[in-house]
Amino acid sequence: MPTFTVVPVEDVEDGSNSGAAAGGNRPISLGKIFSEEQEADSAEDPFSGDDNRRESSAFINPDMDTETYYEGKNMALFEEEMDSTPMVSSFLNKLANYTNLTQGVREHEEAEDGVRRAAVMVPHMGTFIGVYLPCMQNILGVILFLRLTWIVGTAGILGSFAIVSMCCICTLLTAISMSAIATNGVVPAGGSYYMISRSLGPEFGGAVGLCLYLGTTFAGSLYILGTIEILLLYIIPPEKVVKETTANDMRIYGTCCLLLMALVVFVGVKYVNKLALVFLSCVVLSIMATYAGAIKTAIKPSNFSVCLLGNRTLKNEMFEKCAKTDVELWNLFCDSPYLNATCDEYFALNNLTEIQATPGVLGEVINDNLWGNYGPDNMVIERKNLSSVPAEANNDKLKNYVFNDWATYFTLLVGIYFPSVTGIMAGSNRSGDLRDAQRSIPIGTILAILTTSFIYISFVVLFGACIEGVVLRDKFGFSVKTKPVISILAWPSPWVIVIGSFFSCCGAGLQSLTGAPRLLQAIARDGIIPFLQVFGHGKANGEPTWALLLTVGICEIGILIASLDHVAPILSMFFLMCYLFVNLACAVQTLLCTPNWRPRFKFYHWTLSFLGMSLCLSLMFISSWIYALVVIVIAGCIYKYIEYKGAVKEWGDGIRGLSLNAARYALIRLEEAPLHTKNWRPQLLVLCKLNSDLEVTHPRLLSFATQLKAGKGLTIVCSVLEGTYMTRGDEAKKGEQNLKAAMAAEKTKGFSHVVVSSSLRDGFSILIQSAGLGGMKHNAVLMAWPTGWKQDRDSSVRRNFIETVRETTSAHQALLVAKNIDHFPANQERLKEGTVDVWWIVHDGGLLMLLPFLLSQHKVWRKCKMRIFTVAQMDDNSIQMKKDLQMFLYQLRLNAVVEVVEMHDSDISAFTYEKTLVMEQRSQMLKQMQLSRTEREREIQSITDVSRASIKRKKCSSADAPPLYSQCIPEDEAQLIHDRNTASHSAANDKAAGATSDRVHMTWTKDKLQNERNKHKENMAVKDMFNMKPEWENLNHSNVRRMHTAVKLNEVVVKKSCNSELVLLNMPGPPKNKKGDDNYMEFLEVLMEGLDRVLLVRGGGREVITIYS
Repeated sequence: MPTFTVVPVEDVEDGSNSGAAAGGNRPISLGKIFSEEQEADSAEDPFSGDDNRRESSAFINPDMDTETYYEGKNMALFEEEMDSTPMVSSFLNKLANYTNLTQGVREHEEAEDGVRRAAVMVPHMGTFIGVYLPCMQNILGVILFLRLTWIVGTAGILGSFAIVSMCCICTLLTAISMSAIATNGVVPAGGSYYMISRSLGPEFGGAVGLCLYLGTTFAGSLYILGTIEILLLYIIPPEKVVKETTANDMRIYGTCCLLLMALVVFVGVKYVNKLALVFLSCVVLSIMATYAGAIKTAIKPSNFSVCLLGNRTLKNEMFEKCAKTDVELWNLFCDSPYLNATCDEYFALNNLTEIQATPGVLGEVINDNLWGNYGPDNMVIERKNLSSVPAEANNDKLKNYVFNDWATYFTLLVGIYFPSVTGIMAGSNRSGDLRDAQRSIPIGTILAILTTSFIYISFVVLFGACIEGVVLRDKFGFSVKTKPVISILAWPSPWVIVIGSFFSCCGAGLQSLTGAPRLLQAIARDGIIPFLQVFGHGKANGEPTWALLLTVGICEIGILIASLDHVAPILSMFFLMCYLFVNLACAVQTLLCTPNWRPRFKFYHWTLSFLGMSLCLSLMFISSWIYALVVIVIAGCIYKYIEYKGAVKEWGDGIRGLSLNAARYALIRLEEAPLHTKNWRPQLLVLCKLNSDLEVTHPRLLSFATQLKAGKGLTIVCSVLEGTYMTRGDEAKKGEQNLKAAMAAEKTKGFSHVVVSSSLRDGFSILIQSAGLGGMKHNAVLMAWPTGWKQDRDSSVRRNFIETVRETTSAHQALLVAKNIDHFPANQERLKEGTVDVWWIVHDGGLLMLLPFLLSQHKVWRKCKMRIFTVAQMDDNSIQMKKDLQMFLYQLRLNAVVEVVEMHDSDISAFTYEKTLVMEQRSQMLKQMQLSRTEREREIQSITDVSRASIKRKKCSSADAPPLYSQCIPEDEAQLIHDRNTASHSAANDKAAGATSDRVHMTWTKDKLQNERNKHKENMAVKDMFNMKPEWENLNHSNVRRMHTAVKLNEVVVKKSCNSELVLLNMPGPPKNKKGDDNYMEFLEVLMEGLDRVLLVRGGGREVITIYS
């Protein structure tokens, strides 16, 4: 007998080297060789294929390789669930291959170059390059080089320190909140907008995203205006394109610069990225030159000097020497160059003084600059500790002095300075390019804020200690030969600051024009704001062309303002609004303690977030309360627009969690105390019927529910499917979706639910008992009148309706039944005139009078007048009843016409007897013609049992039986014994059949038996019906009286309200004895006969309207 040796076979990556790898004598699995391609495909999807094949293959196909049988046998218990719940190893493998890169700047560059780089070669940036340096570049900018010296001179060292501290603390607290959000899971490319929108929801996300976009766009305007200011004042000679005003120069040059930058961004973003390092180098060199100059000034003062006339600062751009003998200076104040010329009085009475602009670190300079020097518009800048002889002002000569271009105050300086600390989002905006965003964003952003805060605070101290106060208050540097004030402190040359600040502003402007369109594109592609969807498109490479055009247009608005100082507060408002919501998002998530809130950054607390949010809001109103209100209104309008028109997004946001907590708290509070009558409003449970296609049969029922919702109550739209949830679960979900679609079409706000039950009756009972939650349970049931109950031979429709009435009464819930619901007006219709008539027969809580008032609040019924009818009996005083009812309505604050209808006792008419007779005959006929399903099955089962017993007896006696009875019986037939005595179902049939016990043995099929039985029952029923005697004296007197009331009341209602738009009637309750259920529906039909739109109302047993406030 041969023996076999099992040798393990190793997988080989290269088939050409398989022999060498396996060894010369090592056997190779042929199945593995021929299935290499199949294994390669299955490696991509390890769970594709039939998992059951592996388990059964050993029994079905024993020739299959045993290797297949044993594959995955350790997890055979879970193999049927692999499609929906993959193995942990596969799940982790997918996570390891996950990338959060979206189409960004790098993809645009690749599309422009025409070269697609491999994804594995994409370099991921670390903390220093990816977060720290971009934040530094965005934070240190135009305000540092052009306005910080003026802020220090105007607010003083202490005031400037307070401004810088407030703004830096605000950004630091925001950065802490942002770090917590950024480290709570993977942050895809999208940065701050993604974090805010996914934390606060689409409404807040869209509002704050647009605020961030507008802030970034106006930041581009700010940087371009800064670039043009440096260009016109400090680089090129002051030759103006427009001679009248400097503002027009800013507009013309700014527009040209904007178009040039937009062209660069449109042509290729790669050029902006390549120049980013150059721009950052300019910022670093300028800061280093400033520190070096401060050190040099402490050793040796600079050569810059300031010329003072008396204590007033002169513009020294028109003269070289600070002396009255200087011809150019003399000509500025005198009418001729001669000594006997007439000169300005202040020039004649005061001497010229030349002082050092940067005298070094001196205590006197620090003392002068310690406190603020605020002043009105056009005030000449004067040195405090220098005396002068006052003289009459000559307005023509004021242009030779340095003066304030506008009034200065502390809050103004806050608004102008704040843009210098923005840019903390630069790192989070690059989250898609970071190697480890959850680690890099917190560390890089906070380090950048701390670094820049140190730079700003140190510059405040250096400027206040090294530069003369009158020079610091000179915004444009006119007193130092028209040089940036910060440049006179720089070493080795002022041009380092001039060139560095120029390129820094250019780079920041390009970055803004690059980032703002992409932010707008991200908002548009989210689809939360419908009218912005056009801006989600762009060039073939994804470049946001349309968004760039809109950005250029908005940026042009800022340039037309033509003032850096006016644009800066606008920019501050938008960024402060964005930072406010970042802090709010972190605080909300922390306080809610949602299970998904697990940030890796642990150094946060909700109190810090609230402090940051409060500080942001305070800074907004400190900077400019007008701008703050405008920005809040803009954000609020965007929020409401998204809420009203925007797409529905479920992002698991904190606002939804806050809503859940608030709802839970409110539901618990509602359970604590019973509801007061003043707070009662209809909480509707709408029972809808679905057709065979699971569509709503009566959509106007939802319209009517909407029109009743003036009380803003709860609406639950429900339906019932017969069967089991296991078999009809998918149909229930589809039906629920159709209910939601119908509710949306009819503008019905509420909840929908479809229940699967063994019977419709049980389903309705479950809904009436358990719909709603806690204090938000329904108190009224709205349903349509079953119009086809007479034609339906099955009595289930009638029984379901009556049992629903009984259950709502037992549950103390109101019931509203609408007849001809399809004739009710739609939400788009407008009833121009007409009346809503209320027939108040019995008082059941005042619901009859409240419903017309609620309907009148809706635009469909608004022009309809309300009329109230009540019925007076013989013993009632109808005049007094009308007065009392009018007074009652006056106290209820309801406007209605009151009418009392007198119904006198009268003999019962023949018509009433005839109606009652027809009703009772119909009821009796239905009892005889119809068997319930349970009775049919029970009878068939009894007959089947008897036939089986007969067959057994026949088989036992077949040996002795004559040949006539020993014939074979086919399988599809059964020998049944039909007993006419036991098959009858009424006393009449028993009498007709007699007491005979003769048995008839027949061989019938089941179908023949059923047809014969149905024919027999119908014949007997028709025979009994014609044998009935229409004798009125044999009628049930209770039924006659009820029919009389229904007929008489219907006559009065039809006479008074046949032309009304809607008739509301008290709905009489069903009889306590269920034997009268057959006649109850007939009474209601008679009561509503001849009326089109009728609403039967049955109160819930409590007062729903009150005269008290």
